[in-house]
Amino acid sequence: MKTLTDQLANYAAYHRDPRNITTHFIGIPMIVLAIATLLSRPAFMLGGLPLTPALALTGATVIYYLLLELRLGALMAVLMALNLYVAWWLAGQPTALWLGAGMGLFVVGWVFQFVGHYYEGKKPAFVDDIMGLIIGPLFVVAEVVFALGLFTSARIAEQVRSGLESLPRGQRYAGMAVGFTTAQTYRYVLLPMALRIIIPPLTSETMNIFKNSSVAFAVSVAELTMFAMQAQEETSRGVEIYLAVTALYVVSAFAINRLMAFIERRSRVPGFIAAASSGGH
Repeated sequence: MKTLTDQLANYAAYHRDPRNITTHFIGIPMIVLAIATLLSRPAFMLGGLPLTPALALTGATVIYYLLLELRLGALMAVLMALNLYVAWWLAGQPTALWLGAGMGLFVVGWVFQFVGHYYEGKKPAFVDDIMGLIIGPLFVVAEVVFALGLFTSARIAEQVRSGLESLPRGQRYAGMAVGFTTAQTYRYVLLPMALRIIIPPLTSETMNIFKNSSVAFAVSVAELTMFAMQAQEETSRGVEIYLAVTALYVVSAFAINRLMAFIERRSRVPGFIAAASSGGH
């Protein structure tokens, strides 16, 4: 079986043009929802639980994602479960609405796909490898995860650099005086002290990446904000839904804040004050 890197690299080879990638952010989620919606009928009851072709297909796909990469597969499992919930709701509507929504999403989704490949000047990946149909949703989510990761890693790298720059030069010289190499000086002297300085900004960065995940709904990745939008459309209780979502964000951010504060207290060096004016390494 090909690895995750092989599958994503093969899929990316057919998607180099930014316009093609952008259309896939819209088209692929629409197609995935359309397929789940159309396959949510008929439903067979087993032990009080409805079993549908959509559930079987989603389960098999998630297992494949988990075999490729556990963490990304777990994220896909959550997103596919939200997708199934929306599809199940659409399948419970009158037949005309169910069929119209499913077929409409399917057709429009493929229109976006082919428009993207028109700009790309290449045929879709699944023409050469049918696995492209399964890798497509994973590619879209991976793009969002990588974008958030690259953005956050750049900010954290700057914070680490600032933490190192704030340490007194004497700490580096002390490490070199006892015979440490440059790598050992950073490993055993500078980085442990810099970590204690950058814990507060890391706390803010950790909360930010959690809150920034809400922008994923802009590229049709189902997360908390998009789920709230769908729930308020179904229930017509927008105020209650968004208050609940706000409370979830507040509780999550507060939990991260308290956890990082605990780490900061446990790792604090009594009497240590960074001498920013004499720093630089």
